[in-house]
Amino acid sequence: MSKPNTAKQDEPVEDRASSRWALAGLSLTILLSSLGTSIANVALPTLAVAFAAPFQQVQWIVLAYLLAITTLIVSVGRLGDIVGRRRLLITGIALFTAASALSGVAPTLWLLIAARAAQGIGAAIMMALAMALVGETVPKEKTGSAMGLLGTMSAIGTALGPSLGGILIAGAGWRTIFLIMVPLGILNILLAHRFLSGQGRSAKIDCDGFDGLGTLLLGVTLAAYALAMTAGRGHFDRLNMGLLAAAALAGALFVLAEARVASPLIRLAAFRNPVLSTSLAMNALVSTVMMATLVVGPFYLSHALGLDATLVGIVMAAGPIISALSGIPAGRVVDRWGAASVVIAGLIAMAGGAIALSVLPSIFGVAGYIAAIAVLTPGYQLFQAANNTTVMMDVHPDQRGVVSGMLNLSRNVGLVTGASVMGAVFAVASAAPDITAAPADDVATGMRITFAVAAVLIVIALAIAVGSRVLAKGAVLPRNAS
Repeated sequence: MSKPNTAKQDEPVEDRASSRWALAGLSLTILLSSLGTSIANVALPTLAVAFAAPFQQVQWIVLAYLLAITTLIVSVGRLGDIVGRRRLLITGIALFTAASALSGVAPTLWLLIAARAAQGIGAAIMMALAMALVGETVPKEKTGSAMGLLGTMSAIGTALGPSLGGILIAGAGWRTIFLIMVPLGILNILLAHRFLSGQGRSAKIDCDGFDGLGTLLLGVTLAAYALAMTAGRGHFDRLNMGLLAAAALAGALFVLAEARVASPLIRLAAFRNPVLSTSLAMNALVSTVMMATLVVGPFYLSHALGLDATLVGIVMAAGPIISALSGIPAGRVVDRWGAASVVIAGLIAMAGGAIALSVLPSIFGVAGYIAAIAVLTPGYQLFQAANNTTVMMDVHPDQRGVVSGMLNLSRNVGLVTGASVMGAVFAVASAAPDITAAPADDVATGMRITFAVAAVLIVIALAIAVGSRVLAKGAVLPRNAS
């Protein structure tokens, strides 16, 4: 009788256990970076009172974190490719942990904002390199499941932040929302140091050095764009236009610089690869739509359906909870059916969910809203797991960090754009100068139009996916593409 021989049976039990713990460490990395955003939002009213500061100043506690991530995520990914992803990841977790401690003891608002910016730098490293290290932690055929797990942890962090933050603030004060991340960060360092010790080491990478000029110009471009999208809270004026002009100028200089340096931060030729370019475009469009649910949803639930703050929070938690529950199954679907097919299936589900959000809440109220979210969110998880797998599965080891950073950057740009542009669409469609004082019918109209626009954006993403021969054939990013 022949003896069965499979890779799984041949793989030592100790190696499988080490791989699982390594993936657990990467999952905790994503959880902490996601929690760092969501747990601070709920504290803004308390912090405004604690520091006797206006909202325009207190909001920088959130903006400093987001701007640091958006500005640096590609650069730190590239830096990880050069100096070693494991080493830089541990450094990033340590910085995040130390900055969390400093945030928790900060005596002044501006020191807290500075600490949050440092925390955001750590989070940028964590987000970029956790995804990059997946390819060295799990077998290729399990990449989809691993990406689904990371998506689940991101959703759990988003869902857990407001509720955990509220409990901690009520019970022990606002400082604990930052201090709670210190022991988790220390645990994350221990896991990364112990179980990623064999990961991230490869043949010597042939690099001429780190692209300092490109890093500076890209940082200025992204910072100016993010500020243009967030300053004025949706009301564009000369400041916003000036920031957009600065972003365009810095972006043009970045392109010129990248074409001339020997070891560019981003190889412009990578964008000629249809897998990478279409994946980044779809990621930005999808993230824009998902942000619309977070920006528009609370206003519709409170002003059109008349829910109090507690019920709004409960209903809004449905999306992250569904996302957390659907992330791992989405990854398994990718492994079973292939990333190219699942990208299209996820976008179809998202288009249906956006149309449902435009129609069902006005007919069935809260039940219609939750039903639409229950269609939109699993579609998003399917898309994310499949899109990330498509790009990351076969990317060359010396480019994993920068490509992971570009994926995260496209998502963040979509989130920033969605917060501003979709919020503006909602305000214009509601035909009210002050949305908080708009009649319920006008808010409902704004909701319908906003998610009709969102459905159009998803259809555009779907057209990109269907029109791409590479995606249709299930191709992946060539090893020399970026």
